[in-house]
Amino acid sequence: MSEFLILGIILVVVLWFFNKDRIKNRFYPEKPKNLTIDQQFNSDKREREKEIDRLLSKMGKNGINDLSAKDRKRLDELSKH
Repeated sequence: MSEFLILGIILVVVLWFFNKDRIKNRFYPEKPKNLTIDQQFNSDKREREKEIDRLLSKMGKNGINDLSAKDRKRLDELSKH
């Protein structure tokens, strides 16, 4: 009986360890940040740059032919900003 109790406790601890971020976010969600207009603009710009970098790295050796039609359209949209 005590072996099952010990195994149960170990199982609970292991499950808690691997899910602690999910548990934390459920009970203590992150509060939205109040950003200034400049901070919001810079944040959006960084996100656009990250997405452009991701798409460009996806192009690889073969160039634009490696991108899907959806990716090409998104790259065109991002490059116009």
